[in-house]
This record gives sequence, structure tokens and C-alpha cells, in this order.
Amino acid sequence: MKIETGLFDHMVLQRNEKNVSEARFTGTCGTEGVVTATVKCGSGTLKGFSGVRVGIASRGRMNGCITGLPAGGPYEIGLKVGSENLVAKDVLVGDMWLLGGQSNMHGCSLFPKKRLPHDPLVRAFYMDDRWAVAKDPVHNMWECVDQVHIDINGGIRMPKPPPDWGVCPGPAFANEMHRLTGVPQGIIPCAHGGTSMTQWDTGRKNEGGKTLYGALVRRLKKNGGRVAGMIWYQGCSDTNADNAKLYTERMKRLVSSLRSDCADKALPVAIVQITRVIGRSAEAAVHWNSIQEQQRLLPRSIGNLATVPAIDLPLEDFIHINGAAQYVLGVRLAQAMDVLRKGRKAGLPQIAFKKVSVENDHDLGTAVVEFENVVGALRSGSRPAGFTIVNENGSANHFDVELDGKRVRIRSIIPPEILGTAFIHYGYGTDTYCNITDEAGRSLPVFGPIRIGQPRAITPFIRELRVSSFQASEGKLNKLKYPANLDSLNMQKRCFANDFLNLRMEIASQGAIDKVVYYACKFSCVESMRLSLILGYDGPLKAWVDGKQISHDPNGRNPVASSRGQAKFSAAAGAHEILVALGTNHGTAWGIFARLERLDVKKQLLLKGKEHYAMPALMG
Repeated sequence: MKIETGLFDHMVLQRNEKNVSEARFTGTCGTEGVVTATVKCGSGTLKGFSGVRVGIASRGRMNGCITGLPAGGPYEIGLKVGSENLVAKDVLVGDMWLLGGQSNMHGCSLFPKKRLPHDPLVRAFYMDDRWAVAKDPVHNMWECVDQVHIDINGGIRMPKPPPDWGVCPGPAFANEMHRLTGVPQGIIPCAHGGTSMTQWDTGRKNEGGKTLYGALVRRLKKNGGRVAGMIWYQGCSDTNADNAKLYTERMKRLVSSLRSDCADKALPVAIVQITRVIGRSAEAAVHWNSIQEQQRLLPRSIGNLATVPAIDLPLEDFIHINGAAQYVLGVRLAQAMDVLRKGRKAGLPQIAFKKVSVENDHDLGTAVVEFENVVGALRSGSRPAGFTIVNENGSANHFDVELDGKRVRIRSIIPPEILGTAFIHYGYGTDTYCNITDEAGRSLPVFGPIRIGQPRAITPFIRELRVSSFQASEGKLNKLKYPANLDSLNMQKRCFANDFLNLRMEIASQGAIDKVVYYACKFSCVESMRLSLILGYDGPLKAWVDGKQISHDPNGRNPVASSRGQAKFSAAAGAHEILVALGTNHGTAWGIFARLERLDVKKQLLLKGKEHYAMPALMG
């Protein structure tokens, strides 16, 4: 008599919803007849399990099911068919978990000074198909059974690592699940470093141990075909232009196939949102953030799946979380898994982005980001870090971050009305410092780009245009008419370094004598447009388009605001010219802001992006 699947020394049998075993086994047997089982626990035979029928043997094969063993153990299970006997020793009943993904799940971290304690009721099914107490490294690749792990390594077995290397989150996850549930735990490691979703193709399952997913299914079936769930850390190898766009669909197929192979349509899955990496290009950052954002949103398209952030955890090297942080991650995964299984009575789900709004703070914009599922209040060990506001001028545009309960205020130098067109990120780029958690020590998720306000069809600030010499005072500009001859104004081309068209030094050179200065800019339209000229100014102002007055504010004054006035007008297809007159206000005015907004773009096109509608072209 020999067992092939489902019942081995030191293993954990998966319990059912009644908290007892329902463990199917198969094997070979030279005798035909009824398979009986006698189960011992401690010094005696377990009540009801003395010679109980559990299966049948016929034509050299046997199969059966050990049903009704209470969660716990250890048990000694003796099987008998005729004169043939077999004993499985030190067997537990509890939960089994699959571990999948790439290197951070494989275990590529050094042991911390304080190592994870080994729990005798937490077991691992090592890569050599052997059950034992779970101790890192659980992915003992140098003894692996499945050929795929050798093939990925160039056809040779991985060497045995140094004794201080090989930490993954699996054992810490199982230890915490034991604490949370009170029943034994078993983990089935299946990860391999550096692997992509293409290598985890579920369509190659029938190749068995020659493929990653095939090897996972083989190990699953080897242990009876039922588990409590899976934890997963993968995505780093898909952060490229070809694969990033396919990540969500590939994850949906993976989880769907896994649930089918486990015969559990609602099998809980907890994944890790990939953390940071050092030394990648700016182009790679786009795809890195894309995978992180897709992972954040996966629970919306895959039921009973949780995404666990890890962006705040320290690294061991350029990409691997360090050993102590792997233990933290294991606990986070367990907490997320417990909530998936028990609902809110087990605690709150992972922290989730709720909404973003804009506040006006002395004509500067503040992005207010609100989160849900926060335990207590948000906190950081030092100055809160990790948020980025991105607009067409880049990302260096916020100067303060304030935590306020479940909200975060990000103060920006961008004016409120312009801030609404920008995007907010947490964890922007590939190597960003993020240190915000809730009072349970759970990190904010990486997210973005998320638009801060409603999309608007606005041009960049005008920086290249023509500026006149100083002209005689016109006071509040009440009687100022459009110049009869622009050439007489001595207009000169200027390119300003910033959005504010600053003439402070030139105006100061005039002393307290009141003057007028003109700014002129041409633009063209490929079609008729309804436009608004958005102006900021700190002195009396009057504006014209194609010689027609569209704006006049005699009371412009310091401090300047980038959108103090807006003037609406219509522009036909073709070339047009803007002329703005600024009164220097006896030397106290400095300059203007100017940009154009198109007002007649439908919301659906605004959401699609600027490539889907025409904008006025600035010509200087």
C-alpha cells in the first residue's frame, strides 16, 4: 500500500466549513476491498475512528476520504486493506494556503536579527514534496521536484543559499493565521523569482511540473486538491510596455483558473501591491505605476480578492523587501485574508482611496485626499511623505503635507482652479519614499494618476509673446482704446522662464511713475471655438481679441492671483491676436498670467483626453 495524494506524514489536512477534515486521498494497493482507518490522538484511539470505512481498493488502485477529524491534532492515521497497512504520522487538520508569484514571495531576503519563531502547528510542503515545520527558506529550490524551476534557472538546479538568506512572507502569514484562527496552518510554496504573467500561463496547466501553473496545480492535487486560499506577490516582471496593459486580464484568468482547479468559486486571494525599485528609467516608471494601479483596482473586477500595500516597507537591495519587513508583510496578508473570510467582524478591509477635492488657501490650491477603512487616524513617523501632484509643468509643485484624521491635505503652489486639472499620486515613480499608515500599521495604497478635479480644456500658461515698451499713464484704463498702430508700441519678443509674465525689475526702474505696458500673443484655431481668456494680474487691466474689447478691471492689485479674471469670446477658424494692457499702478504691479480655455468641448471628450479634441494653438 502506497499513498500518492492527500495523506502524508506531518501534513495539514484542509478543514471544511464544519471545521472538520474532508481529505481525499489516492494511492496504490495490492489487495482489493474496503479501506478502513483507525485514528489515534495522544495515547488513545479517537472516538468513532476505530476501523471506520474511508474508501475502496480495486485493480491496484485505492481512493478514499478522511472525513470528520476535528481541526487540530496531531493525529496518527492508520489505513488497512486486508493484510496491507500504512500509517501517516503527525497529521494536523486546519487550513492550507498556496504561495505564488516571483522573488519577494520566493524569498530573497536576509534573516533579521530577531528571527520568526517556528510554530510546530505551522507546516510547509517544501519543494521536495516533503511536509515539515515551516521554516524559511520554504522555497528550497535546490531540492525541487518540478522541472520548471530547473529550466527557468538555465537547466541547472539553484545552489543551496547561505544560511542567513531566504526569507519570504509565507511563514509569518501562516503564524498569524494560526493566531487568528486557532487551528493548524499549512503553506504550499509555488513561487519563482523573476517570473512574469506569461510564465504563469494557465493554458499550459496540462504540462504539469514543466510549467509554473502546472507545477502549482500538481502540488495542489498532491495534497488533496483543496486549500483555504492563496497569497500572491508578482508584477515586477510585467512592468514594460508590452505586458503592463495586459496585467489585469491575465490576473483575472489566473484567479478564475485557480478557483476552478480548487473547486471553489469564491476562493479568497490576497495579493501584494508591488513596492518600489531602484535604478529604473523614467519610462519604466510609467509601467511600474500602471501595474501598481491595476493591482489596487483588481478587487473591483475580481471578487473576494484583497490588495495589500507594501510601499512603506524598507528594501534589502534594489527590489526585495528586507527580512524584518517580510514578517510585517506576512501579518498584513493574514489580516487581509481574515477579513476576506469573515467580513468586517474580523476588522476593516485595506485602506482605500475615497475621493479628492480642492481647497483655496490664499489663492493657492490644496488637494484634500480622503480615505476609507482607516483604523484610527493616519500617521507617519516623521514629516508625511509620498504624495505627488503632477501637471504639464511636472511634479515639483507642492510644499506641505498635513495628516488630518482620515484625510490628507497636500498644499501646492498651483492655483485652485488650475489644481483641478492636475493629477494626484501616492508612490509616484519607481523609487519614492512613502511613510503614511493608519494606527494598525497598514500602509496607504500606491495610486494614481487620479484627476483632482473635473477635466478642462486649458492651454499651458502663455510664456512666449511680445511685450511693448512703457507707454504714458492711463490711470484705471477706463478711457484706454485699442492702439491704432501696434508697431508704434515697440513690441519685442520675450520668452519668460515661468508662468508669471514678470516685469518687476523693468517696472521698478520706472519708479512710482504710472505707466502702461502691453502684452501681445497670436493664436490660431482649426475650427470655430468658444473660448475664455483666463488672466491673472496685479494692476488695472484691459484686454482685446482681434481689436474687440473683452475684459476691463480697473481695480487690479497685489497680490496677484493666476485667474483673477476670465473673459469669454468666440473665435472663428483661422489666426487671431490677444492684446492685454496692464497699468503699472505707480510701480506696484509686476505682471500677468494668461492662458486660454476651450468651453465647448463635451465632457465625454474631456475625459478621453486632449488628443480627442482641437485646442487653440499659441503662436507667440
